Amino acid sequence: MKEIQQEYDYVVIGSGFGGAVSALRLSEKGYKVLVIEKGKWFKKKDFPKSNWNLKKWLWLPTFRFFGIFKMTMLKDVTIISGTGVGGGSLVYANTLPRPHKDFYNRGNWKGLADWETELKPYYAEAERMLGAAKNPKLFDADKALFEVAKMYNKEKEFEPANVSVFFGEPEKEVPDPFFNGEGPSREGCRFCGGCMTGCRYNAKNSLDKNYLYLAQKKGAEIKAETIVKDVMTIGKEDGSDGYLITVKSSTSLLKSKKTIKAKGVIFSGGVLGTNRLLLDMKKKNRLPNLSNVVGDHIRTNNENLAMVVTKKSNKDYSKGIAIGSIFPPNEDGHIEPVRYRSGSGFWKIFILPMVFNKKAMVRIPKLIFKTIFKPWILGRALFAKDFAKQTVILLFMQHLDSTLKLKRGWFNLKTSMSSGEKATPFIKGADELAIKTAKIIDGEPFMVKIDLITGAPSTAHILGGSVIGKNALEGVIDINQKVFGYKNMLVCDGSAVSANPGVNPSLTITAMTERAMSFIPEKKNKEVV
Repeated sequence: MKEIQQEYDYVVIGSGFGGAVSALRLSEKGYKVLVIEKGKWFKKKDFPKSNWNLKKWLWLPTFRFFGIFKMTMLKDVTIISGTGVGGGSLVYANTLPRPHKDFYNRGNWKGLADWETELKPYYAEAERMLGAAKNPKLFDADKALFEVAKMYNKEKEFEPANVSVFFGEPEKEVPDPFFNGEGPSREGCRFCGGCMTGCRYNAKNSLDKNYLYLAQKKGAEIKAETIVKDVMTIGKEDGSDGYLITVKSSTSLLKSKKTIKAKGVIFSGGVLGTNRLLLDMKKKNRLPNLSNVVGDHIRTNNENLAMVVTKKSNKDYSKGIAIGSIFPPNEDGHIEPVRYRSGSGFWKIFILPMVFNKKAMVRIPKLIFKTIFKPWILGRALFAKDFAKQTVILLFMQHLDSTLKLKRGWFNLKTSMSSGEKATPFIKGADELAIKTAKIIDGEPFMVKIDLITGAPSTAHILGGSVIGKNALEGVIDINQKVFGYKNMLVCDGSAVSANPGVNPSLTITAMTERAMSFIPEKKNKEVV
């Protein structure tokens, strides 16, 4: 065993929405807290100016790329996630919608609590902490979506997005506007569209400017560029005597390990990080009491990602915040226009002309024909003067449910179907939305080539795998997000989301973690209760 470096009341694995909330609330209650994050610290000028700066944007440690954006390609889904101190908040599109009412009465947690009532005050607190505000300005992409909404007779349901952005005066630094001067100084949004490459102007309310910032002021420590390799109990098998957490550097070529002692552990490494670690610990018999359903009931928001590239150059679809508006084209879904900053054209090398058919034997020949015999369609997009300015990205999400299962593979996680219909990017109605948008902006619709070729969707909203259940036969955690079979161990990230919200889930993860933390008592006599 490696030398024990230090002892903590709680070690929080991951600094995203669940980890950041946990760090602050535990610190406020008097606990000694360590947050472990595999990504780097980023200050505003550390973020790339465009997504062509792959070394600063992508997380690919093999190539010494230590950015904020990670892509994980599995058999049934391609997962987009975030890295860095602040987790997904550094790279997400700022949106904070509350889910549809059906969310509270579906999935694995159905009937275990009155979830809508239970979470209502915590949604309000999450919105306050994240500085939620209605987008005050609509730009060309939002106006195009409004025209689409009118085609569906949904213009009254079209609305500016609720977002985590400070809308102060651009280029003017002001004292903390959110926490009575306890937070960092801020600058107003410039509506440059750079939210998803990292805000370089101190306007995005990422977690390092609220929960994590305040947690540090309360004494929490944050250890960046560190990955957890092992979690095991000390003494009693249920963890009541504490845990040993083994870590190593995630960026250094020197991989020496260190061991940390803690009385409690919060798993907040995101769906991939948390489930991979729990699966490994169960396989290695480090945490043998873990439920056998670890890694099961993985959900996406049943998404389609389309990119509509205009033939004209008199509009600027990069202007605005990453997602500025939203409307529901039907009772099962929502659509949002997504944008990148001018000059961020990386995604154009990943697109092909839209061909909408679930059957590969039909889709692939059509795709080949369209690419070879109508090369100007793809060529116009590839050689666009400014791809970000000329592109409206459409994100369509549904409430409908289907689940996957994650398992350990030789070199990576692997997936299999668990329940419902297989997730697909070819969602009914998504093609129509893209075609209507193309008509409005005089453009052509495209899709991500991985989605088109494999028939498996891409998602930035992977959820589940350590879901809430009535007991260990049905879930990994109880209704308070405590791990069955262990003391002082919780799961607080997207892994705990136990139904499909059908909208961007960051607010829900924050609210659920706020609720989970409310059940942990104040520290007394230096003991975790």
